[in-house]
Amino acid sequence: MRKLLLLPFLIIIFGCNFNRPDALSEGVWRAELQLTETDVLPFNFEVTSRESIKIFNADEVIMVSDIEYSQDTIVIKTPVFEGYIEAVIKNGTLKGNFIKESLDRVVPFSAEIGKETRFDLKTETPSQNVTGNWETVFSPNFEEDRYIAKGVFEQKGHIVTGTFRTTTGDYRYLEGVMDGNTMKLSTFDGAHAFLFTAEVNDNLMNGMFYSGNHWEEPFTAKRNENYELPSANELTFLKEGYDALEFTFPDANGKQISLSDNQFKNKVVVVQIMGTWCPNCLDESKYYSEFYNNNAEKDIEFVALAFEYAKSEEKAFASINRLKDDIGIQYPILLAQYGSSSKSEAQEKLPMLNHVLSYPTSIFIDKKGKVRKIHTGFNGPATGEKFVEFQDEFTEFIDKLLVE
Repeated sequence: MRKLLLLPFLIIIFGCNFNRPDALSEGVWRAELQLTETDVLPFNFEVTSRESIKIFNADEVIMVSDIEYSQDTIVIKTPVFEGYIEAVIKNGTLKGNFIKESLDRVVPFSAEIGKETRFDLKTETPSQNVTGNWETVFSPNFEEDRYIAKGVFEQKGHIVTGTFRTTTGDYRYLEGVMDGNTMKLSTFDGAHAFLFTAEVNDNLMNGMFYSGNHWEEPFTAKRNENYELPSANELTFLKEGYDALEFTFPDANGKQISLSDNQFKNKVVVVQIMGTWCPNCLDESKYYSEFYNNNAEKDIEFVALAFEYAKSEEKAFASINRLKDDIGIQYPILLAQYGSSSKSEAQEKLPMLNHVLSYPTSIFIDKKGKVRKIHTGFNGPATGEKFVEFQDEFTEFIDKLLVE
């Protein structure tokens, strides 16, 4: 009788083990996202345990612990962002897709263990060195899509790191190589999948920028060590006749929050226009959250207005709550819009602004409720000195408003 009672228990235990998929082998993997028939975006990650992965982009290390196994399939969810990798494990390889459901985007994904190089090299010696500043124009021949940028790169041998700064933010930590006279750079952070390729000849650069498999555009650049972008404090402003900002949007509990509420009265207020899907917004949110927590005793408040492309209010708030939990944000994040991250629609929600040019955008309000400055975009840690410069400027301006 005991044997009969024990048999179902053993079947359950061993049956579960039979269905338990193999964990990813520990070590460094090389992954590829297939962007076009011929262009792939490579990146590296390290598996440190069954439940832990590190994704590398130059100096950036993204810690991933949200990993699910089912049969022969693994689902890897990066922190904060909606995008995830779903792939089948087989013989030390992964094959599947990078998926962003709200945008109906699917990018083929593959990976193999034991390959630590990011880009394969065709030449032994680079023929160009891109270290320095590059005056850049994206979509130079298309007036509606044309925009300017500043490339900032450092090259050591074959290895190139750096970023492109634009008037609305930076393109994150880029890492790659100079292969002969061809520059190749990539980054993957769970939200954006960027690939840049360019032919470099002396002081000129001609290239292509790929964002996932849904967007590509040409760019040109010329070396210019003195080049600077327009001031981020002059791109967005209040329309004539306005000196204040007004809005009413709900928080996750359904409470309608306005700037006229008591919690903001006689306080310096920083209003953050952002989205949980936006990596530059994530960088800014990390900085603001730390500043807010370290200055809790001062007369300063932050409030974020989230413009989400999630298809439902429920999913939008789920993304907001995930961001707050992952970073530890204590200030309110209100849902200003869902179903679209359109900047023109965002501007309709805030009609006193000349436009919403960028996510993120920060609006600085003094204790009397007047808008004193609007900062477009955010230069994050990947920009190095520019990030330090922003922090110094931010702290100095907030201190000025606090003593008024």
